[in-house]
Amino acid sequence: MTGLDLGGALREARAAPDSIPDIVLRVAVPLGATDVVVYLVDFAQTMLEPLPVATHSTPPGQEPVVGSMAGRAFADGAIVVADRSDGARVWVPIIEGSDRTGVLALTISEPTDANLNACEELGLLAGYLIATQARTTDLYSRRRRRRALSLAASMQWDLLPPLVLKTPSVTVAGMLEPAYEVGGDCFDYSLDDRVLSVGIMDAMGHGVGSALISALAVGSYRHDRRERRSLEHMHTNLDEVITQHCRPYTFATGQLARIDIDSGTLTWTNAGHPLPLLIRGGRVIRELECRPTPPWGLGSVVDHDPTPTVAVESLEPRDSLLFYTDGVIDAHKPGGDLFGVERLADLVGRHASDQREPEEIIRQVVGTILDYKADQLVDDATLVLVRWNGPTQSQV
Repeated sequence: MTGLDLGGALREARAAPDSIPDIVLRVAVPLGATDVVVYLVDFAQTMLEPLPVATHSTPPGQEPVVGSMAGRAFADGAIVVADRSDGARVWVPIIEGSDRTGVLALTISEPTDANLNACEELGLLAGYLIATQARTTDLYSRRRRRRALSLAASMQWDLLPPLVLKTPSVTVAGMLEPAYEVGGDCFDYSLDDRVLSVGIMDAMGHGVGSALISALAVGSYRHDRRERRSLEHMHTNLDEVITQHCRPYTFATGQLARIDIDSGTLTWTNAGHPLPLLIRGGRVIRELECRPTPPWGLGSVVDHDPTPTVAVESLEPRDSLLFYTDGVIDAHKPGGDLFGVERLADLVGRHASDQREPEEIIRQVVGTILDYKADQLVDDATLVLVRWNGPTQSQV
């Protein structure tokens, strides 16, 4: 980004955290950029919402993810260029870490390779500035809401990690529905010391009560993970924490997993949760097996050995794992069949065979589930897709 004042942008954002679009506009001046618009994708990932810019006399409108140039840049994660009489209109994805959270649109007079590369890096800059300032202003969260979030959904979204993580060795992509009312589902992950840790939780019930159980479960998981506890310890402690701090017979199902990203060795535990799917060669080849414990919170009241089994699986390069909650397979129209595991496996296999990125596979799958249920889910539906790409070149 030669000639673009990155240091000035960082200093200005620190003083004016709610003015990122205006800051990006000023940084883009050396490109001769005009009509700069910063879009953020809404929580359901169906619409791109523009952020206000002080210099715009007429606020720009929304853009759908499906059927617009801005949406194409978001969905494909790549630059889109349209020639115009005054130069070119350019759309680039806004990326926060690995997670696509919006689109930057601007018009430049000379669409040279250098200028287009600079536009892409402006998208990275916008993502970085928004990510770092989102905890000091509610503007960016508010603009992602096409309608009001329920209190439970607001609590859940604040718990979540970024929806996408991409490294040379591993990719993680997750999504929650219904985005504006989700209450009991949650997931978390962390990449440390060449080990990817993933947890998925589904708390009983709906609404704020479920969100509180999820918050406790995620808090316990993160605490023990950061203390470098074993999978067995984290699993057992989750049961004890929910039993101790929640009313009797409160519970959550879930799974805890670790992947050694150098060897592809998966270890995982299961607390009464639907079995994950193993995807290989563009199709689902089977469910993974692990003897379950009772759901967390019921270990002391169910006649069952609460000691968790740690299952082991050897992954092959480009293998993917799909973790999901029961709201996915239980989706159905009134009087109709459940969506079911077989339909889910077929759907995921068809999208995986298209060589799509994990985040796009997840988005397509969720869209199909919502269509099947006529956009009304009775229970939360969460999917987390993890792809192990194999050891990086330095480890081969």
